[in-house]
Amino acid sequence: MGGIGLRAAGGVVKKTAKRAAGGGFSGIEFHKSKGQHILKNPLVVQSIVEKAGIKSTDVVLEIGPGTGNLTMKLLERAKKVIAVEFDHRMVIHGDVLKVQLPYFDLCVANIPYQISSPLTFKLLAHKPVFRAAIIMFQHEFAMRLVAKAADPMYCRLAVNTQLLARVNHLLKVGKNNFRPPPKVDSSVVRIEPRHPPPPVNFLEWDGLVRLCFGRKNKTLGAIFRQSNTLQLLERNFKLYQALCTSTPPSDTESSLAAAMSRMATDEPEMDNDTESVADMDLDSQAVQGHTSKKCKKYSEEFKAKVLAVLEQSNYSEKRSAKLCQDDFLQLLSVFNAAGVHFA
Repeated sequence: MGGIGLRAAGGVVKKTAKRAAGGGFSGIEFHKSKGQHILKNPLVVQSIVEKAGIKSTDVVLEIGPGTGNLTMKLLERAKKVIAVEFDHRMVIHGDVLKVQLPYFDLCVANIPYQISSPLTFKLLAHKPVFRAAIIMFQHEFAMRLVAKAADPMYCRLAVNTQLLARVNHLLKVGKNNFRPPPKVDSSVVRIEPRHPPPPVNFLEWDGLVRLCFGRKNKTLGAIFRQSNTLQLLERNFKLYQALCTSTPPSDTESSLAAAMSRMATDEPEMDNDTESVADMDLDSQAVQGHTSKKCKKYSEEFKAKVLAVLEQSNYSEKRSAKLCQDDFLQLLSVFNAAGVHFA
């Protein structure tokens, strides 16, 4: 750090002879529009470092080092710290969503909140698998990330993340612990990737979960009776029949890589009765949600097949908001066994 000066996360750094009351340099310009909120409370910094469980042999990836207050504490415990941000004086200069990340054991990050979801899934797709990530998120996002079935905050984000990792809330951090203070509170979350990942086709998984959480408080029987849902599922069914295969490719790693950008898309959940078109067709075309005409473009035989799967597996009257990962894995398995596919 010595001789390089202060580091602002992608911002403008100005040095003056005058010292700020807190012992740092005054005149540092941070840009809220870029998500630059520097953690200033040393007690919070120390708590993050302690909860990270750093070993003396660890390589730590730090995303958004800011003024280096957390970096210095990490260096006291880790073998090596690799910092990534826009500032060209950092070890790796660039957009963390675009650069190829190096090997690391732990990730510690205080990130712009607008990249929370894509960064989470980029880290979960990283190889080789790291031990844990300790990340500062917006409090509401963090609560959605760790939510369990039946929790009001339970959503696609929680289901997808918890399929791939163990997620725990570590501590809440008030907005006054940052400079400049953001408009909302933050939370620190620990993410531990599951290794190996579950043996599931993640494109199929994402198609099912996306469909179910479009109306998470509706019964699955009601969701799977929607005409546009049946139309897309029957199209997939006929295509798999034409390809003479009843199951999709089972390569977990390749399907995970292909599904990551889709899983990171944080779509709003809808509570009204307007039908939405699920984005899960084999052509990978982006189908926008809208109210559709009640024109019948599926066969009664296929509808009966889909509803029979739900009835026989006792899921027809259940709601996505109360289903756990094992439930969705079981649901995907029984649908695939009947030749019904979601990707």
